[in-house]
Amino acid sequence: MKCDVYDKVTQAIVAELEKGVRPWMKPWDAAHAAGPVSKPLRHNGQPYNGINILMLWAACMEKGYSAPIWMTFRQARELGAHVRKGEKGALVVYANTITRTEENAQTGEEEERAIPFMKGYTVFNVEQIDGLPEHYTAKKSARLNPDERIAHAEEFFTATGAEIRSGGDRAYYAPSPDYVQMPEFRAFKNAGAYYATLAHELTHWTKHDKRLARDFGGKKWGDEAYAMEELVAELGAAFLCADLELTPQIRDDHAPYIEGWLKAMKSDKRAIFTAAAHAQRAADFIHGLQPVVDEERQAVNG
Repeated sequence: MKCDVYDKVTQAIVAELEKGVRPWMKPWDAAHAAGPVSKPLRHNGQPYNGINILMLWAACMEKGYSAPIWMTFRQARELGAHVRKGEKGALVVYANTITRTEENAQTGEEEERAIPFMKGYTVFNVEQIDGLPEHYTAKKSARLNPDERIAHAEEFFTATGAEIRSGGDRAYYAPSPDYVQMPEFRAFKNAGAYYATLAHELTHWTKHDKRLARDFGGKKWGDEAYAMEELVAELGAAFLCADLELTPQIRDDHAPYIEGWLKAMKSDKRAIFTAAAHAQRAADFIHGLQPVVDEERQAVNG
């Protein structure tokens, strides 16, 4: 029986949400050289994107892996290593298209049509594999001190050019006047919580018509479209926090959205894929606003 990738992934995430677990909000402190909070990485160090981040984070949470690196059975073998007998891998997916020649019903002429498809394959965490080179399982070494990491976050978010106002007791994005409102810095329990919240609101900020023009069609607080936008913001913030080595924050005021997310996923098995894709675009957009560092500029200029 052919595996329905959309259905399998959606069922796994729905099961976690029904247990009260958000698989993108695990505040782990991984004792691994890749960092305390990391996106899942391929065997070559390249990060996974979109829905694969959620799926592999969920697998790490379920199995208790601290290493963020994953590889296929063949990749492990090519490194002279082997997956331990009895280990079960995790599902990841990739999208592609096939080209099919079809006759146009109106003109009678043949034309090529690109047909998208989703395919899954299995990967294993490096903690399931014996005989790997040491750097795949190395424990973390001394990293930047917390002040430096937060300074980096400050520079990162300032570089977006977004209007960020301070004051009041709520964090939100105001679409029409196009600004982000944040409570005073001292109102947060720690600096990480402030920047994680800012990441969430700036993900909302990317939906403006002059940026990504993201619109799920909802106009009323609490409707399904509103819940989908909140899901995109949660995922986008989690992706950005991983990039900045910040622990994502679970906001109590977002708990009511879980019911809406479950409803959307149960009625549309592609909903979580759509949300993850939008979140990845938002994170990429914000990264694209960062200044080019001198080394990169020199490389471009030759």
